[in-house]
Formats: sequence, C-alpha cells, structure tokens
Amino acid sequence: MASLSFSSQIRPQNSSWAELRSTPKPGSGRCAGRVGLKVFASQASAEPDLTVTVNGLKMPNPFVIGSGPPGTNYTVMKRAFDEGWGAVIAKTVSLDAAKVVNVTPRYARLRAGVNGSAKGQIIGWENIELISDRPLETMLKEFRQLKEEYPDRILIASIMEEYDKAAWEELIDRVEQTGIDALEINFSCPHGMPERKMGAAVGQDCALLEEVCGWINAKATVPVWAKMTPNITDITQPARVALRSGCEGVSAINTIMSVMGINLSTLRPEPCVEGYSTPGGYSCKAVHPIALAKVMNIAQMMKAEFGDKGYSLSGIGGVENGGDAAEFILLGSNTVQVCTGVMMHGYGLVKKLCSELQDFMKMHNFSSIEDFRGVSLPYFTTHMDLVRRQQEAIQQRKAERKGLQSDKDWTGDGFVNESESMVSN
Repeated sequence: MASLSFSSQIRPQNSSWAELRSTPKPGSGRCAGRVGLKVFASQASAEPDLTVTVNGLKMPNPFVIGSGPPGTNYTVMKRAFDEGWGAVIAKTVSLDAAKVVNVTPRYARLRAGVNGSAKGQIIGWENIELISDRPLETMLKEFRQLKEEYPDRILIASIMEEYDKAAWEELIDRVEQTGIDALEINFSCPHGMPERKMGAAVGQDCALLEEVCGWINAKATVPVWAKMTPNITDITQPARVALRSGCEGVSAINTIMSVMGINLSTLRPEPCVEGYSTPGGYSCKAVHPIALAKVMNIAQMMKAEFGDKGYSLSGIGGVENGGDAAEFILLGSNTVQVCTGVMMHGYGLVKKLCSELQDFMKMHNFSSIEDFRGVSLPYFTTHMDLVRRQQEAIQQRKAERKGLQSDKDWTGDGFVNESESMVSN
C-alpha cells in the first residue's frame, strides 16, 4: 500500500490559503481558493500508486469513510485514520441536535436465499437512522482534536440545515473553524425531517437546491461536495445545478428509499419499532448496479458540460471489495465511499480494498488511479447506436465469409487463398 506520509492541501507557490480564499473569481461567485484545482494521481512507484489528489486534498488512497455510523464520533474516526482510510466524512451535523431523536431497532437486513434464510449472504441493508444526535459543540470539539492529532489526514464534515440562510452560514462558519478540509452537503437523506426542508427535500427540488447552494458557496472557504439523492428521475439535473452553483464536487449515491419487507409471522414491517415502521434508506451490495448507473450518468454529464475543470466525483454504493471500487473509478469517480461495508466488515476492510484494487491495476498494467479513471465511460451509448453497430458488424462478418465482393478484387499473388475464401465446404 502507498505510504501514508502526505500533505492535506496543495496551493500555488508563495500563496497562502487565506490569500486564495479572500478573492472571489470574477463572475463566478466561487472563492478563488476553491477554483481550478486539478484532480490527479502522483507518479507510479514499484507498486501501483493509490494516492489521489482531489480538489487540492491529497489522500493515500481513494477510499473514503462515507457519512454515517462509521464517522459518528472521535473514537471511530480515529480508528479509521489508524487503519489507513484515505479520508473520513463525519456523520452529518446540524445546529440543533436536540431535534434529532433516533429509535431502535433502526436497521433491517435482506439476505440472499430462500425466504431470506438467516444463513444467506447479506445483500441489502435498510436504515431509518437520522443525522447525528450528538450536540454540535461536542462534534466540533472532536473535529478539532482529530485535526490536531492527524494534521495531514483529510477530515470532511457532512452538514445539513433547514431552509434558513443564516442557519447555513452559522453552521459553515462554526464547522470550518475546527480546521476540517472540506464540506459534504447532505442534499440526499431520504428519510427524516423532510418537513423541515432538509436532506432529499432539497436535492429533489432544483430551484431550492440552487438557492441553498448559492448560500453555501458564498460562505464556504473549503471545497464543497454535494451529495446526491438517487430518489429522483434524472440525477444529472441536481448534479448540474450543484456544480453550476459553485460546488467543486458531487457525491453519489445516497441510500434508496425502500421498505425492507414484511414479517410474515407478525404481519408487521421491518425494521419494527413498537409494531410500526417507516420507509428508510437502502444500501449494501444490492444497490451497487443502481449506483453505477447513476454515477455513469453524472460522469457523462460532467465530461460533456464541465470538462477538465477540476471538478470531482465520489462514487458510493455497495462497495465491499476492490473490484467494486474499480468499477466506480472506471466510470469516472475520483474517490469511492464506503459506509455499510464498514458496518458489516469493520475498519480493517480498507486494507483488503487497497490490496484488491492494486491487484486489478497490476493485471492491466495501470500505475496510478488516473491511468484508468473514466476508461469505461466511452463504451456507453444509446440502444439505437447498439443496433447500428451490430448491423454493421454482421455485414462485415458476412463479407468476410463470402470472400471477395467484386471481380476487381482478385489478385495474382493471393489467387488460391482468395478462391478458398469463397468455398462453402
């Protein structure tokens, strides 16, 4: 695995971050310190190099702890850094944690096999968990402590607020004062507090999203990633709005709205709380193909409309092995987030992910992440184009089987072989 010695931010020589952030880019509404930051991987070493630099933030590998239980307090985030994760995104915070009241049980699992046999492999995971229920000041204190102890590691704060400009500005200001390296905006939680215009309630409304992104990007001085909800007809629409409104990156996907199932003995839904339930967010292996499709759509849009302008894409959904991660990167992702996978397999999973991703890279002689990022994206097309390509291929194969197509094609040197090419038996 690549060395864990690295710097957290890259800036032009003789320029400070304070200087860069203080001067807005003309006509863009974005801070100069958050513009034009290239996404690249470092030079190859003996082993395939997993380091990536995303929006100016250098990571030892592309594997990021996704916002949720694995980033819920100092102890678990410290464990993630110690195990070697490329970055940690903390569990989403807001100004007033008193409004956040969780229930338990709040998870339900889907297993492969007959009638969801308890021995079957876990392929689906539903949660009805809300954002952090810990006091904001407690979380901020732990962010500061983590940055003091791991100054070169990347800590990203996930934030979410109500439809209130002043609240967003206060939250951003207080969180940034801890020294965090970037913000991920939770525009995507599919359950809990939609009546307060939080989470997916914003991500599903492009007009509202544009307004809130404007508030956020006018205030933020660190890179901003917008986390997208898959619970929408066309995920490229909010992704486009977020980038045009100043965000440097997009994360996708958050969980898919679901009902895990009904207990056929009790006739009650799962997860069951005092006999009742509510729809929740679906994750784990079963969502992986859906996540790949959504990421592919966003990557195509970003490439066509934004080009190589330093924007980033973080792929999320059902990652449990290096191959899962390679698929996201092949579709254009710069980083890959893991949340449910950590809940199932532990923080040590990152070592397996790094090893398997390097094995994949060796197989194809890739020396860096950038060598294969987005390589598979050009192979997606329309159904009509598939029909055209197949018809042309069939005609070509027929022509090859028939040999010469015209008397003018006969040659003296290849006469025998040309004759043979047109014999049927």
